[in-house]
Amino acid sequence: MNARLTPGRVLASGERLAAESARLASYGWMRGTSGNLSEVVGRDPLRLAVTASGLDKADLAPSDVAIVDAGGAQVAVEGVHAVRPSAEAGLHARVAAVTGAGAVVHVHALSAVLAGRRWPGGVRVRDVEMLKGIGRAARGDEVVFPVIPSGQDMGEMGDRFEAARDPRVPALLVAGHGLYAWGEDLVRARHVTECVEWLLAYALAVA
Repeated sequence: MNARLTPGRVLASGERLAAESARLASYGWMRGTSGNLSEVVGRDPLRLAVTASGLDKADLAPSDVAIVDAGGAQVAVEGVHAVRPSAEAGLHARVAAVTGAGAVVHVHALSAVLAGRRWPGGVRVRDVEMLKGIGRAARGDEVVFPVIPSGQDMGEMGDRFEAARDPRVPALLVAGHGLYAWGEDLVRARHVTECVEWLLAYALAVA
């Protein structure tokens, strides 16, 4: 993870990010140009590959990716054409740094927006089999998905995330905005996203 970043490594990450973005966009969770994904490509110092800003996430190319540092600032990689990273790259980096995650997914799934608005103090779910999909028990285990206010300052958003997070819950809702989820790699982060979105839809349906 600490080897020098090369164009090949960046493009390989971009290819994985493009594939996962296309899948999540097909669910209707990344409408227009919304949403963003990231993958850790270096730990010392922290470096993330993040999907480019302003592009349709269903049609990304491997080159539609930027490298950012622990603060979300763009880092030049020799031989890689620079594209503008998501404005939310700083929050991705904070999540990866604090949790040790290898990948972070941010989508604008409607269930996340509705649940965050309905339960601004946190979304509680218990006694449903899908909880096993995020590493929790299907019975007798109450999970509270934290909700934080939205904002444009990613440093401030990162502070809110750290204050609200539960180390046992690999997801965060941003009120009026969407869902962040993470895992050890992109596939796991996508699985967590899928399970959390289902759980939020379930909570809304039975409320």
